[in-house]
Amino acid sequence: MATLGQIIFCSMMTLIVVISAFIILILAVTFSRRSSEVMSSNTAPVANLGEDQLLSCFLRTESEQARVGQVAVTWVKNDPERLVYRYEDGAPDLGDQDSQFRGRAQVFPGALVAGNASLLMRNVRRSDEGEYTCSISSSEGGGKVNMRVRTAAFSAPALTFSDGVLAAEASRWFPKPNVTWLNRDGDVLRGSTNFSQSSGGIYSVVSALRLVNASGSYTCRIGNDLVTSVSQATVTGSGVLENTYFTYAATSSLQESAPLSITTSLLCVCYLA
Repeated sequence: MATLGQIIFCSMMTLIVVISAFIILILAVTFSRRSSEVMSSNTAPVANLGEDQLLSCFLRTESEQARVGQVAVTWVKNDPERLVYRYEDGAPDLGDQDSQFRGRAQVFPGALVAGNASLLMRNVRRSDEGEYTCSISSSEGGGKVNMRVRTAAFSAPALTFSDGVLAAEASRWFPKPNVTWLNRDGDVLRGSTNFSQSSGGIYSVVSALRLVNASGSYTCRIGNDLVTSVSQATVTGSGVLENTYFTYAATSSLQESAPLSITTSLLCVCYLA
């Protein structure tokens, strides 16, 4: 027969097993709900003033081929909270839409079945800058993601070469940028730059680099705290071969939290004599 001590010991272990199983069940339910989550490919986009901007928001599920049903999407601009766009019950619901976004915001119903609730914002304005929240609910789960939209004006420069002068001209920049010229080795060169400003506050930029080697390679950087255009130019006998790309400043205002991973292991062996 089992002694009183053995009975008490096994009773305690049984209780531990039951409690542990309950905890594991709770964790399993919690993490199964996290199997689908709302994400964005860019939580800090820089939108170009006067142009259209796509704000990324999508539901990531375990199966990329899964079709999502009963989708409801809400986009709001925060501080104070204002409705940008709402879609539910298979149709837009814009009765409470803020006048700032009327006729300028839309989602794509055909993409919602794949969990894509990205928002197209047309004709970006300075007043569009700020914090946004995208919320999705569906048959496959849901959640929300926050993002910070920043606004600027930027354009790629046109580069020309004539009489030993390499010139770069860009028509749209805001805030006011700086211009830097570099040679093939990355050494900074001295150029001359002029700015003019439109009635809307947008800057145009004309910069010139003199005494240029007729077969040399140069880089022109035009940029501010938000965005930089990098133009790589090679002077040839017939003109300039150029390639321009943009880089964007990162922001730390949005914090991403790493998911908690917990592994629980329990082994109980009880012998009764």
